[in-house]
Amino acid sequence: MKKNYFTSESVTEGHPDKLCDQISDAIVDSALSQDPESRVACETLTTTGLIMVVGEMTTQAYVEIQNIARDVVRDVGYDDPNFGFDYESCAVISSLHDQTRDIAMGVDTGGAGDQGMMFGFACRETSELMPLPIMLAHKLTMRLAEFRKTTNECILRPDGKSQVTVEYDDGMPKRIDVVLVSSQHCPEMKSQELNDVIKNEIILKILPRELIDSDTKILINPTGRFVSGGPSADSGLTGRKLMVDTYGGYARHGGGAFSGKDPTKVDRSGAYLARYLAKNVVASGIADKCEIQIAYAIGVSDPVSLLVETFGTGKTDENKISETLRKLVDMSPRGIINRFSLKNPIYRKTAVYGHFGRENEGFPWELTDLADELKKTV
Repeated sequence: MKKNYFTSESVTEGHPDKLCDQISDAIVDSALSQDPESRVACETLTTTGLIMVVGEMTTQAYVEIQNIARDVVRDVGYDDPNFGFDYESCAVISSLHDQTRDIAMGVDTGGAGDQGMMFGFACRETSELMPLPIMLAHKLTMRLAEFRKTTNECILRPDGKSQVTVEYDDGMPKRIDVVLVSSQHCPEMKSQELNDVIKNEIILKILPRELIDSDTKILINPTGRFVSGGPSADSGLTGRKLMVDTYGGYARHGGGAFSGKDPTKVDRSGAYLARYLAKNVVASGIADKCEIQIAYAIGVSDPVSLLVETFGTGKTDENKISETLRKLVDMSPRGIINRFSLKNPIYRKTAVYGHFGRENEGFPWELTDLADELKKTV
């Protein structure tokens, strides 16, 4: 048997990069809620005492950048000056201008808002048809946030990370080899007390017991102290956690960020379509693992290429799967937007804990409504 290990990480909503993703997507939501035809491509930067929003936005909406940024910071949990960063005292600077007409000429006719390649992936390791390491990492960071928000004691603060290493035998998950959780905490918390809380209330509440054994290594705040966190300890930037957003490094990535972009940008909508297609291929039973690449040219509506890879698990020819997908699905940017209703303000909640595998959030690209038709056709 071939034994190997794979590791994925996740971060909490209070991580500086994720704070920026949420602000950028909250701006997209605000614009789309007032004007569904809004074009937005904005990025947020944060550091000690400062939030800066830059980019392009063409809209009929009135978007209150200052209020949006401060609301996100407050909602995440930076509501106390003692945290080193808080929503009331931080400065918010914005520099946004209209989208260039050179781009709009192609988008207005239904073409892609940029060139690029996007990947989608699905496999049978979890019920969500996602790789196991990233799903476990996300569930740990979600639990960190849940525990912080529901406990009345001063224990945890907003910033945090998780990392999970899974041991595989012959390509199938066998056990958890290493789990790492780092969480910002109150200065009064003693190291052993914090370790006990995180182990018992976070790790053991989330990880499947059947995957933990006596050799599983549990690491909690390895430096021994994590009081200084968030933007006061590290700068943040939109789009800097692409592996957290997608498949934890398990599948390839086209390189484009999602957050801060309206759905005419295929970096976002094309990646959602690729996930949808890959998930439906696996859900249909015609493959146990599927990766799909889609590529677009700016201003052109149809993809310039579509590649299906089933890693030897496919029950039919990959070219036939590709041809069938093209027949069943309108892959133009306008077609993707219509299929998934992407002009609705749904984006802020995508900005943390991954864009994929979150079936309870109602994200339409997680539907498997194409699976039966695929099975019959292919």
